[in-house]
Amino acid sequence: MIKTIAEIGINHNGDLDTAKQLISIAKTAGMDYVKFQKRNVDVCIPEAMKNTIRETPWGDMKYIDYKHRIEFEKPEYDEIDEFCKSIGIQWTASPWDIDSVDFLASYNVPFIKVPSALITNKNYLEAVRLTDIPVVMSTGMSTMDMIDNAIDSLGEIACIMHCVSTYPSTAEEQNLLCIQTLKERYPNIPIGFSNHFAGITFIPVAVALGAKWVEFHVTIDRSSWGTDQSASIEPEGIYKIMKYMKNVEAALGDGNKRIMEREVPIMKKLRV
Repeated sequence: MIKTIAEIGINHNGDLDTAKQLISIAKTAGMDYVKFQKRNVDVCIPEAMKNTIRETPWGDMKYIDYKHRIEFEKPEYDEIDEFCKSIGIQWTASPWDIDSVDFLASYNVPFIKVPSALITNKNYLEAVRLTDIPVVMSTGMSTMDMIDNAIDSLGEIACIMHCVSTYPSTAEEQNLLCIQTLKERYPNIPIGFSNHFAGITFIPVAVALGAKWVEFHVTIDRSSWGTDQSASIEPEGIYKIMKYMKNVEAALGDGNKRIMEREVPIMKKLRV
């Protein structure tokens, strides 16, 4: 069975009701996990950026204030944790700093998602490894050597996700055959696909190429405020892609050529 991750990320824009709405949609669609992004904003934001002025739906404000405005902290994640338990779906997050790794480790998350931006940060990878929580790792902006080194630092991991770190990515940037390349290089590790294309086109293709995990950004409305919204999938598309993936997975079969049961009467009718 394909494992599916609904990447809510920061598409909630700091609104817990929006987050719960997206969690409910993912559950209704039959997805396995919802995922957020967790940051210690004071650590993650470069000093040169903190006091720059950003236009936001809440007025012009310093960038650091904007990031604090949309960041969920422990009260929100406690509520998310309870809500997910109540409807029967698991949640996790991509931690963007060591403080956030420790934060996630205080919850019973099914895995930690290492974002592409941090797979060359050895101190961060060591902190993730020390949690003993399963790891799913994205590989945007990466060479094979970088991926090898990250795996060496992390030890055993649950999945390597092929992705391209452009938002939204173009058709020409997908490089989906890399899924097969990764399968050949890491035969004992499941390979997945993290979609950043503005639509569902390439997700069933990734499944046909052997992706065992699929992640895509989800949103209520792609025209909403936020850097990830345009690369996200709206509810109607979420329901469609879950159906398409199941059909593709069923259609792949086992690869053994044989006469199908429903072909037998047709064979008797058409062959002399």
